[in-house]
Amino acid sequence: MLTIEKYGAIDIGSNAIRLLISSIHEEEGKQTRFKKTSLVRVPIRLGTDVFVTKRVSEENINRMIDTMQAYQLLMKTHKVVKYKACATSAMREADNGREVVALIKEKTGIHIDIIDGTDEAAIIAMTDLHELINTDATYLYVDVGGGSTEFTLYDNGKTIISRSFKLGTVRLLNELVSDTTWKEVEEWITKNTKGYSRISLIGSGGNINNIFKNSGKAVGKSLSFLYLSSYFELLNSLSYEERIWELNLNQDRADVILPAVKIYLSAMKWSKARKIYVPKIGLSDGIIKSLYNDKLQGK
Repeated sequence: MLTIEKYGAIDIGSNAIRLLISSIHEEEGKQTRFKKTSLVRVPIRLGTDVFVTKRVSEENINRMIDTMQAYQLLMKTHKVVKYKACATSAMREADNGREVVALIKEKTGIHIDIIDGTDEAAIIAMTDLHELINTDATYLYVDVGGGSTEFTLYDNGKTIISRSFKLGTVRLLNELVSDTTWKEVEEWITKNTKGYSRISLIGSGGNINNIFKNSGKAVGKSLSFLYLSSYFELLNSLSYEERIWELNLNQDRADVILPAVKIYLSAMKWSKARKIYVPKIGLSDGIIKSLYNDKLQGK
């Protein structure tokens, strides 16, 4: 007998807040199917506040409350039975982060977990990523966010090592990433990929998803280092307004896409990867999987 339930995942990032609603299809004797039903994104950009002033501004607190009230209503109308809200880099570093979480709980009923970089990487690892990885190959998974980037090395289908760095698109836009941080990332990637040959990147995040979509490549195909380098040069040659007009980018994408590509290209250079795969998965997908795992374990 087929049973269908809907789960919700709220990802409160440094650039945007996303709500993913997925349908969980279960039938006895068959593999559970996860189907994305709805994805909503609001570009509040908490990182612009927090990485500069260490606090979430009153304006953005009010925008967060409005967004969470809207998400609560969307989940209600979709008949979501379980949800989880996770906040990452910006909320981790906000001096008033706990106050904001309490206020949102009071105003909307939505509880938010502020998670660290290790938890973030672990949740992402719960996605269908393992189904996309060849067991006889080596991959460097790179999840670029507004405040941080998570790197995970996979070899022969197993996780080798993982690390989160305060290297994100919103930080870079605000010139808040030091040369020391770049050097630390370079040394970590170089050291941990040194013993492997023919490494490929797996890219995660809204910016690389946008680039892959516009490339016209079929799902499952890769982008080359040369293609990404050429795209970076194109972005660099255009003004912010030209990126919006010529490349049809959203306002909140047209500025962060440039530092995002810089991070992916740097990771490819330091790991000697020539290809990047874009499976279109991220923290929200991992949250959905973690909720389902909790159900299986009776939590």
